[in-house]
Amino acid sequence: MKTFTRILPALLLAFLFAACASSKDTKAEGGEPEPADIVDTAVAAGDFDTLVAAVKAAELVETLKGKGPFTVFAPTDAAFADLPEGTLDELLKPENKEKLASILTYHVVAGEVMADDVVKLTEAETVQGQKVQIEVKDGTVYVDGAKVVITDIKCTNGVIHVIDKVILPK
Repeated sequence: MKTFTRILPALLLAFLFAACASSKDTKAEGGEPEPADIVDTAVAAGDFDTLVAAVKAAELVETLKGKGPFTVFAPTDAAFADLPEGTLDELLKPENKEKLASILTYHVVAGEVMADDVVKLTEAETVQGQKVQIEVKDGTVYVDGAKVVITDIKCTNGVIHVIDKVILPK
């Protein structure tokens, strides 16, 4: 099990890069596929179905497909599954759209912050308006206690860093 836990992030990273690169048919110079925007990359990856559903429910799709650049700390489906039972269903209700949008925008930082820059920070202001705390422990980056398991998934309008839990504003 330990071996699987160690190689899972590498496998997921390879899949995400492949999804990001192949999610557009347009070819860049040199014949390489161009990366997609943040939303299309998340859709193509297949491990962010809950995040994508929440982005749609909060009506943030157009924003996250916009020019950016954005840095998204993206929780996986497993991270959403770890929320207390009923929490996600409650947040996805139309009457809670504003609260959901606040939680989702707490996962987004304006600008493109690559992993080499994240490790130099102790905090970052989110699009939601509050700051997330950033800590490096034993070479691993944590954002508000969520472990960053995959970094630097480059998209046309920013970058995605995958985290292992949903972070919540104070």
